[in-house]
Amino acid sequence: MAKLISKVYGDALFEEALEKQEIDALFEEVKGLKEVWNQNPALGQLLDNPKIGKEEKTGMIKSIFQGRTSEDLMGFLAVIVNKGRQKEIPAICEYFVNAVKEYKNIGVAHVTSAVELKEEQKAQLVKKLLDTTGYADVEMDYQVDPALIGGMIIRINGRVVDSSIRTQLHELRRSLSKLQLTL
Repeated sequence: MAKLISKVYGDALFEEALEKQEIDALFEEVKGLKEVWNQNPALGQLLDNPKIGKEEKTGMIKSIFQGRTSEDLMGFLAVIVNKGRQKEIPAICEYFVNAVKEYKNIGVAHVTSAVELKEEQKAQLVKKLLDTTGYADVEMDYQVDPALIGGMIIRINGRVVDSSIRTQLHELRRSLSKLQLTL
């Protein structure tokens, strides 16, 4: 049910942004809203309080976000609160952001390496991903996991490329154990 709600509202916001040719502006605003929501869980809890009326909740939204966001986003938030769907705001934001990334052909790559990558290595990796994936742009999420021993793991668009030493050692152990069983 939550996925359906985020899709319906996320699609509505996306269609409005397309119609008004404000994709980029709303994309940045919604990413900011998502960040504010994630950093302030008390806000979601407050807006979810059944003892607070819809008018008061809408007033809170206005007092917090008016002047900081566009009128379009303010109106959208008011509709969500009036419909009692404020609990779904993070999921709606996530859906909208993903829809815009798909529309703009932006991929998201999660890279885990054994050591921190140098800027030159990151630039080479971005270039290689752009060349091989067909994305117009790629957002990179870098993480370090010393347990990989060496190499890296890249996750992009449901695909995984694992060149870590840890995985290679695991595969070698598995091959050796199969070899011992046949002897």
